[in-house]
Amino acid sequence: MQNRQITIAELPTAELTTAHFTQIETDLPVAAEGEVLLRVILMSIDAANRSWMKGATYRAAVQTGDAMPTYAICEVMHSNSPKVAVGDIVAAEATWSDYVIAKGHHVQKLPKVETISHLMSVYGIAGKTAYHGLMSIGRPIAGETVLVSAAAGSVGGYVGQIARALGCRVVGIAGGPEKCSWVVDELGFDACVDYREAGLSKALASACPDGVDVYFDNVGGKILEASLTLMNDKGRVVCCGAISQYDTDTPTGPRNLPGVIVVKRLKMEGFIVMDFAHNDAKCIRALQHWVGTGQIKVFEDIVDGLENAPKALIGLLAGDNKGKRMVRVAADPS
Repeated sequence: MQNRQITIAELPTAELTTAHFTQIETDLPVAAEGEVLLRVILMSIDAANRSWMKGATYRAAVQTGDAMPTYAICEVMHSNSPKVAVGDIVAAEATWSDYVIAKGHHVQKLPKVETISHLMSVYGIAGKTAYHGLMSIGRPIAGETVLVSAAAGSVGGYVGQIARALGCRVVGIAGGPEKCSWVVDELGFDACVDYREAGLSKALASACPDGVDVYFDNVGGKILEASLTLMNDKGRVVCCGAISQYDTDTPTGPRNLPGVIVVKRLKMEGFIVMDFAHNDAKCIRALQHWVGTGQIKVFEDIVDGLENAPKALIGLLAGDNKGKRMVRVAADPS
């Protein structure tokens, strides 16, 4: 049996294209002692995939010839580990492939749920990132204003809905009038600003007349700069990502740092979702409650086919997704 993989044909120096990837076929990998053979079901598509091509981050840089790394939900097909059994559904560090090998003690057994994709979205990396960043760093209080960039994205949409459930006023930032309307009408944000329109700073000030207490930043660049000017004293800035900076060789940063942090005594902190894994059980209980009460709506953006993973990532970087983007490589187990 052959195993399809999508590898890096050439590292990009500017905008990412499908020419930077190639699909190859290899022999089916064999699990050694302590390892498991996994069938990839769903792969997470994240802006971080692009940042790994620029150099080392919280993980090693991706090199030419490497299969693209990803977080995936998989089925155990063969096990040489006492930790997991054949048929278990697990989360694992994988690659853009049909099958991967992993250490048995490195995979995480997942609970049975009615919809497996929810383990990638609201109860997975997207929902956990939103909850941990907002609750542990942003620390919103009912009545405060929470501003969220990439509000129609996988993380931003959950951030806003959680903040609304906590009694905050929530303002989103998204690209295009259709997305902004969707963020307000479907996700329940109080307002949403189109960053593609002229006069971003004025539009943000109008949408946040009482300033901003918590800003959840997913984009960096000029949007971060404009948002910082609206922060109230002792405000909290949650730095989750910088998607506007990943797909370019001329990144830009806020020009009002560090001055605005000093003057307004702001707290600005970055994080990786794994930093708060010890609170995952509490996080999942809260998310299940809000989903159950209808305070959180689950939206997913699933692209079918391993071969479409490069286009799915390029589209994500262009902002064409609503909700958590993932690629379905194989059908759910029957």
